[in-house]
Amino acid sequence: MNVTVRDILSAHQVLRRYLAPTALYRHPLLSSRLGFDAYVKHENHLPIGAFKIRGGLTLFAGMGERDLKHGVIAATRGNHGLSLAYAARQFGSRCLIYVPRNNNPEKNTLMQAYGAEIVEWGRDFDDARFEAEARAKTEKLRYVHPANEPALVAGVGTMALEVAETLPELDAIIVPMGSGSLASGTVVALRALLPHVRIIGVQAARAPALAQSLAAGKLTSTESADTFAGGLATRFAYELPFALLLGQLDEVVLVSEEEMREAVREALETTHNVAEGAAAAAYAAARKLRGSLSGKRVVIVHTGQNTDRNTLRWALGMFDA
Repeated sequence: MNVTVRDILSAHQVLRRYLAPTALYRHPLLSSRLGFDAYVKHENHLPIGAFKIRGGLTLFAGMGERDLKHGVIAATRGNHGLSLAYAARQFGSRCLIYVPRNNNPEKNTLMQAYGAEIVEWGRDFDDARFEAEARAKTEKLRYVHPANEPALVAGVGTMALEVAETLPELDAIIVPMGSGSLASGTVVALRALLPHVRIIGVQAARAPALAQSLAAGKLTSTESADTFAGGLATRFAYELPFALLLGQLDEVVLVSEEEMREAVREALETTHNVAEGAAAAAYAAARKLRGSLSGKRVVIVHTGQNTDRNTLRWALGMFDA
């Protein structure tokens, strides 16, 4: 498995048929607070409200007739499943999604609205993933891993390609990392096109499997991934993102639950956009690094907006979790 900048350029040509480029805005109030030119890449403006749709459409566009006929199976906390459900509907295919039992009910309902079949299983994402993988071996459904899929990485890497085209003079970019597909695509694109750019990955301190793996130089896992940022909540690091990211990130930042909670509020106040937990991680890292980024042109990737009402009310201080 590998992904090159040529793969991302090819994915870009495919996605032009389905998606318009997302906005990249410099937000004055956010810039004033952080002390640098803060540009936000609004992946939350995509049809499913998150960046992963880029990967889902790229994957389905490259699938053969057999796989399209039988459909796909995957596990998710939300956005990976939304991406596949949206793409499956576009291509007239089936989509079966496993979610943990405590999953965001609003995301479950939205996936079902796109036509996905939902199965609740296990205590967390990885439990659901193991069961989806097992079922895929006994049925004709094509299993779609959340990260070990070159087409997904190439598709989401088009985000960074758009940034390079729109703001080639940027100094740094801050990218949230759960499974690491978006960070991987960003590294592949920007190391080829804008090698001077500082690339900063962000993980939740309570779900640091990828950060720990990159620091150790080998794949590791954690006992839990207890974070409200569903997009970051994985106990494992995965082979393809690990291989693409090893030695390529300039920095990896861990952010706390409270820092992400505060960042949800800051994103809303300064950009008037809702940030789900994973997106808030990028804003939290920006605040944490504001000293070293002072005076720079920095892109914060707003990866998604798919939070539920109760989490948003909690983040805004309307009640305690």
